[in-house]
Amino acid sequence: MGADLDNPFGLTLKNGTPQKMSHLLNMAVFPGNQGGPLMHVIAGKAVAFQEALAPTFKTYMEQVRKNAQALAAAFVAKGYHLISGGTDNHMMLIDLRNKNITGKQAEQALVKAEITANKNMVPFDDKSPFVTSGIRIGAAAITTRGLKEAEMATVVELIDRVIQNPESEAELNAVAQKVHALMEGRPLFVAS
Repeated sequence: MGADLDNPFGLTLKNGTPQKMSHLLNMAVFPGNQGGPLMHVIAGKAVAFQEALAPTFKTYMEQVRKNAQALAAAFVAKGYHLISGGTDNHMMLIDLRNKNITGKQAEQALVKAEITANKNMVPFDDKSPFVTSGIRIGAAAITTRGLKEAEMATVVELIDRVIQNPESEAELNAVAQKVHALMEGRPLFVAS
């Protein structure tokens, strides 16, 4: 009891001595998940944990999942290739190679249209991590702002308009106006 153990993975130090489990655990935690005392990060985690303990959090997360699944179904209906075919969580990864646009181009065009998405590599991606063939879409922010499943088809329609017309400033501005109208009166943050 309390003795440090050799790791069962056969990992060794440079001199051939087996690494101890305590060393592997420490390297897994520090500095990635735990490091210098960044108080804003500690405070952020504390607030997140407090929110997660509230009974309303379960209801919120269930709605996030429903919205994500409605988004995924709407993307599939429009011919988008979702990695894994759909989603069981809050986000989805979309391979854009059949839409003749890179992840970088899609991300930049979507940002101009006031829609947040991230370029992301897809399995067997033939583009660099700086360009990518895919985008990642999530449902948490729009759920926080009060959107429900019925509005997910509208969200996908707006995203599709951007993907189909990434160079058209007029189309990007028109979509941005629609986004503003959809989100009017639905703040991301509410002062308490």
